Amino acid sequence: MRSTWMACRSAAAELLASALLGCLASGCAEPNPSFEQLRTEGLRLMIAGRYAGARGLFVEAYKQRPEDAYNLHDLGDCCVFFARDQFEQMNVPAAHRELDKAVEYYSRSINSYPGFEPALIGKNHALELKGESEKALALAEWARKYVGPSARQQIFLAREFEQRGDVDSAELRYRQGVAMEQDSALANAELGKFYCRQNLPDRGRPYLERAYALDPHTPGVASMVRPGGDAR
Repeated sequence: MRSTWMACRSAAAELLASALLGCLASGCAEPNPSFEQLRTEGLRLMIAGRYAGARGLFVEAYKQRPEDAYNLHDLGDCCVFFARDQFEQMNVPAAHRELDKAVEYYSRSINSYPGFEPALIGKNHALELKGESEKALALAEWARKYVGPSARQQIFLAREFEQRGDVDSAELRYRQGVAMEQDSALANAELGKFYCRQNLPDRGRPYLERAYALDPHTPGVASMVRPGGDAR
């Protein structure tokens, strides 16, 4: 029953995001999405890999709150994803332009929220990519494997939202971490632990088992996948 409900919620989110994008593109006045609505649907699109649509919604959110650190961070993430596409097409100048935009967004995020670790990680990564790209492009798989925001950034954000009691935003961030790095034991473990803390152990168990299969030494995971284990 719960899986069916989640599937319906996911489908409804996709429809809402598409409706928002269509309305914004056509210039219609209704509906008038709030900053929070634009951000939530943008994150859902990012999880689905629809980065162009996500960036469109984050840009609209930016118009409402231009100095929001979280939205600036996510705009930086989108630019890095677009840089990856350009690297894969061997268009280094276009990729560097996207990385320049990413650095600018991450820098503004840090200015709005001094010490904001996800933005610090993203900025450092974008700068590294600019410096390493020329020689790294000799490897065909480099862009696919190494260019893109990290799961670690999303886990930092997820933990912060969870501590505030914003469970929906935390879930989106944990899920985004897994979507970005499906073979990350840490990302899978963190999402599994989150569901267990929300009293949803059946949803958390597959991620915990995946984390254990990837790395049985992931802290705490071995005990959690055993009968009676506690992920709290």
